[in-house]
Amino acid sequence: MTIPADEHERTIAFAEIALGQIRALRLPASPRHFEIWYTYATGYSPSLNQTINETLARNGTLSENDINHLYETYISSSRFTDRIDRVGSQVKDEIEQVMAMIGAAAGTASSYSENLANVTQKLGVAADESAVRTIVESLVHATKEMEKDNQALEARLKASTNEITQLQENLEVVRNESLTDPLTTLANRKYFDTSLAKAITESRASSQQLSLLMTDIDHFKKFNDSYGHLTGDQVLRLVAMSVKQNVKGMDTAARYGGEEFAVVLPNTVLRDAMIVAEHIRCAVMGKDLIKRSTGERLGRVTISVGVATLRPTDTAQTLIERADTCLYAAKRGGRNKVIGEADPEFSGSAAPKVA
Repeated sequence: MTIPADEHERTIAFAEIALGQIRALRLPASPRHFEIWYTYATGYSPSLNQTINETLARNGTLSENDINHLYETYISSSRFTDRIDRVGSQVKDEIEQVMAMIGAAAGTASSYSENLANVTQKLGVAADESAVRTIVESLVHATKEMEKDNQALEARLKASTNEITQLQENLEVVRNESLTDPLTTLANRKYFDTSLAKAITESRASSQQLSLLMTDIDHFKKFNDSYGHLTGDQVLRLVAMSVKQNVKGMDTAARYGGEEFAVVLPNTVLRDAMIVAEHIRCAVMGKDLIKRSTGERLGRVTISVGVATLRPTDTAQTLIERADTCLYAAKRGGRNKVIGEADPEFSGSAAPKVA
């Protein structure tokens, strides 16, 4: 396919703008960064552009957390929406084809009923055996045609059923992907927000306890700066695996953003939630980090964890803020530790987070 010259020039211009922004801000020229800045250059997503402009005005650059948030909010979500729309359109087309066949079959059945009525009338006035035989033969022919049409309809309906089942499975895959963080395979922020809101509602309806863990990787920026983003991604997967191995049942483990993880623990009191948090902390600390490309041992990764339990007046935001405050206390207290809101270190007031 030949690309029009003006389209070629236009897309190259967008690409040059994207690379220029990446170069000016000294950001990694990764596919994710390029896609964000290419979308920015096209102006196709005004909300993306506004968020980038506001962040740059406030901070002067975009952090890795900013990039992840932009991608998940404006790029990834629209991609999933497009895929869902395509599958939905395919389902609609398949149903319309089946309905058309059913309509045609209904017409055939109506015609067959008319044939039966005519045969009955003709048999009533048939004068001899030859006339009766002719009438019966026409009925047999019509019956065979009806049977043939029914077999074709049955085969088409079976094929359509299989097709729709496959499309439904595809739709479920897309739906699951839209709620999953692709790097860690944990739930993403969107799913976490929904799960926490649901858990709070159910906790109050059943008068059961609900606890929340907020977890942050210690010195994560140092890993990224020292060993590169690929190693940073390896650290994130290592922590995610440790989190996943220590939650079960109705618990929800999610990547909250950047190097921060969250775990929703329904029907769990603070004491038990602290035990879960300690298990996760020990699991992370017990793993050696090895650089895959060279086999170099990079030491151990540690995490800090904050734990809070739902109060009668809490919203999702206040519960998160209190767990975060406990997390800040764990960071200030030397990192690699678990702090709950019942601990003396918990001050109840927000403080700047330490990496």
